[in-house]
Amino acid sequence: MSVDGSGQERRAAADGVPPIAESVRRYEAWLAAQLPGAVVAADLAAKHDRMREGAFPFLRASYWRWAERAPTLLPELMTAPPILAIGDTHLENFGTWRDAEGRLVWGVNDFDEAAVMPYPLDLVRLAVSALLGHGSGSAGPVCKAIWQGYAEGLAAPAPVILERDHGWLREAILLPEKARAKWWARLDRADEPVPPHYRAALAAAMPEPGLAFAAFARTAGTGSLGRPRYAALALWRGAPVVRECKPILPSAWTQFAEARTEPPRAAAIAGAATRAVDPHYRVADGLVVRRLSPNSRKVEVGDAGDLLFSAPMLRLMGAEIACCHAGDAARLEAVRADVAGRDADWLRAPVRAAAAALRTDFEDFA
Repeated sequence: MSVDGSGQERRAAADGVPPIAESVRRYEAWLAAQLPGAVVAADLAAKHDRMREGAFPFLRASYWRWAERAPTLLPELMTAPPILAIGDTHLENFGTWRDAEGRLVWGVNDFDEAAVMPYPLDLVRLAVSALLGHGSGSAGPVCKAIWQGYAEGLAAPAPVILERDHGWLREAILLPEKARAKWWARLDRADEPVPPHYRAALAAAMPEPGLAFAAFARTAGTGSLGRPRYAALALWRGAPVVRECKPILPSAWTQFAEARTEPPRAAAIAGAATRAVDPHYRVADGLVVRRLSPNSRKVEVGDAGDLLFSAPMLRLMGAEIACCHAGDAARLEAVRADVAGRDADWLRAPVRAAAAALRTDFEDFA
C-alpha cells in the first residue's frame, strides 16, 4: 500500500493526522508490539480486503483511525463531559445473550475499545455507521432517532429484555431452524493445537471442570481481525456448548487519541449495574472469554436487513448506549446536564463531518 503523494498528504497536513496508509502501518506496528509473535497475518490480510469493500466495513475495521482523527475532526465535542463509553459503536456492535435469569437480552455485546471519553462520540459513531451502512439514508432522521433514544434512555436507564417486550425485534433477530443448523455446523471442528494460555481459559469457562472439548482457531469479527481468537466445542449433558476467547488490549482511544496508559475497561462497562449482564462474559489474564450460541451472537445487517436502519431500531440503540453510559454513576449527572442543554438537531453537523472524513479515508485506502 503506497501513500498518494498529493491527495492523502495534503489532507493529512490539513488536519494534523497521518495519511491513512501511514496510520495503518502505525496501528499494525502497535498491534505487533502488543501481541509479540501472535498476530495472525492471514486475518490481517483479510481485514485489509474487507476495508476495501465499502465505507461501512472500513469503519468497522478501523476504530483506531476514528480515535486518531476525532480530536481534530470534532474539537467542539472534546469538551463535552466524559463517561466510560463503548468506543467502537456501530450498527453491528449489538447482539443477544441470555442473562442470569435465562432471559433473552439484546444490546451492545463488544466492549473491546471501552474507555473514558466525551460521551457524544458513541452517538456520532453510531449515526455515521447507519449512514454508511444504508448508503441512501439522511442524517436528519438518523440523528433524531438516536438522540431521542439516548435522552430517553439516560432519563430511565434499562436493558432491553426480549422475553415479553419488543416482540418485533425478537421476531426479526431469532435465527430460524435452517440458520441455527448452519451456525452449529460451522463450529463442528476437530481439536487443533492451541496455546496453553488460551486452552486453559477455555477450559475454565466450561460449565463443569474437566470437561473434554475440541479447541481450534476461529476467524470472526472485523475490527479484531489479526488478533488470535480461539473457540472450544464440548458436549455437555446431551448437547453442544461453545466458548470463545481472544486477547483484550488497551483501547485505541487511550493509545491513538490521548497517548496515555490505561488498562482495558471492558469488564467495568460490560458488568455495569444498569445492564442485564451476560454471566459468561469474563475478562481475566489478558483475555476476554464469552459463551457463543445461536442466542449469544452479534446481529449483523445481513441478519436483520433494513430493520437496523429503522427509526425504532435506532432509538433503541440510542437508549442502549445510554444504559451502558449510566453504569458510570460518578460521571452521569454531568452528562445528563449537558444533554438537557442541547437542542434536538445538534448531532447532525458532527455526524456529517465525521461521515465525510471517513469516506475520504476509505477512498484513499481502497
